[in-house]
Amino acid sequence: METAEKKNYNLLWLGIGSTLLALLTTGISILIYHNSGDMYLDRSRPGFLPDKEEIESREVEEEFLFSEDGPVTVYDLDEYLKHFQEELNDLDELKNPYSPEPLSDDALGIPK
Repeated sequence: METAEKKNYNLLWLGIGSTLLALLTTGISILIYHNSGDMYLDRSRPGFLPDKEEIESREVEEEFLFSEDGPVTVYDLDEYLKHFQEELNDLDELKNPYSPEPLSDDALGIPK
């Protein structure tokens, strides 16, 4: 039977070994991620967001665009509130908001 001191010693080596193994495998995966070029495809990282040209080329309804760096005018606020009220009225018209109807293809604007 092993002594308590030897058991503690084995447990210590198990902890050190598993930590080193985790660091080694993490380092290898980061190295592969970097060398394969996949890190340049990751758009969630700061600096890798879509370019301004990509954003402008997307089709967006013009009535919902507001200036990114300009002042908010009373007209802009009225337009926002008008569209907000339209959406709120559509939600109020739902008889049962917890039914599958709000997630139907028609409600989400998905063509069949």
